[in-house]
Amino acid sequence: MNFTIMPKIELHCHLDGSVRPETIIDIAKREGIILPSFDKEKIKEELIAPLDCESLDEYLKRFSIPNLVMQSIENLKRISFELFEDAAKENVKYMEVRFAPLLHTRKGLSVEEIIQNVIEGMREAEEEFDIKGNIILSCMRTMSVESAYEVVEKGKAFLGRGVVAIDLCASEEKGFCGKFIEPIALAREYGYRVTIHAGETGIGNNVLEAVEWLGAERIGHGVFIKDCEEAYKLVKEKQVVLEMCPTSNVQTKAVNQFSEHPISDFHRNGIKVTVNTDNRTVSDTTMAKECDIVSKEFAMSAEDYKQIYMNSVEAAFADEEIKEKLMEYLMDI
Repeated sequence: MNFTIMPKIELHCHLDGSVRPETIIDIAKREGIILPSFDKEKIKEELIAPLDCESLDEYLKRFSIPNLVMQSIENLKRISFELFEDAAKENVKYMEVRFAPLLHTRKGLSVEEIIQNVIEGMREAEEEFDIKGNIILSCMRTMSVESAYEVVEKGKAFLGRGVVAIDLCASEEKGFCGKFIEPIALAREYGYRVTIHAGETGIGNNVLEAVEWLGAERIGHGVFIKDCEEAYKLVKEKQVVLEMCPTSNVQTKAVNQFSEHPISDFHRNGIKVTVNTDNRTVSDTTMAKECDIVSKEFAMSAEDYKQIYMNSVEAAFADEEIKEKLMEYLMDI
């Protein structure tokens, strides 16, 4: 199967992990930002996490450089536009991009300005390319509960205008869900959909709590339900969709190598899985690459791909009009 030309859907992609290296260099030169190097290949070495990364925490260190150039209205809009442009060029028809607004306030931008301009970049790309998108607002688990309330409250005005969901991300500790029950409940009340990073490191029980306590409809990664029978059962019964990111999971050592990834077992056992990049730059990947890995490692057939594509359509936080259009692309598979 030629995944470059196949229609694709991506539900789990981080804005700050998907910035073009040349854009980082260009902005840094223009704004006098100091980088470890202004050579594209050397910057790529700083940005891309190796496959033999030791942990999720080591992987997350790769986000500090992109953050330096994501502190102005123009830059946020440009980076958002370029991400959707890159995805459209490999035939991604719909993408949900997530980012944590509070990471972009260093130079005085308000949370509202930050969200507005990421949406504007997306809208400009939608006008120019054959792609549709939505934005997911991430709250950082390493920050306070108050900070989560701030994102929920300030993002509320953008619901139905580009923002669709709330997320919790960053370093994963056991039992993190308990801390955020109230802000996520408020988000649901306002109309946010809910996807939560959980079970990315060796804590399957976090997935159980994300679904039961936070009302997660989708789980970012969820690899470690393989070691938590109760979470596995709940995800399967409730048809909670897993946003799986194979390359990223090898880099963060959720699994040691591609052949050990549980995506195929989950899929064949009736758990709804989707394929995603997580971070295009940090993981040095594309949707075509991720689909190709899954196809080759696990002998995924065209029928398997269709099922995963349909899982993505059903799980997307998009309106019915977009979903109907996405289903039409099935004819091309």
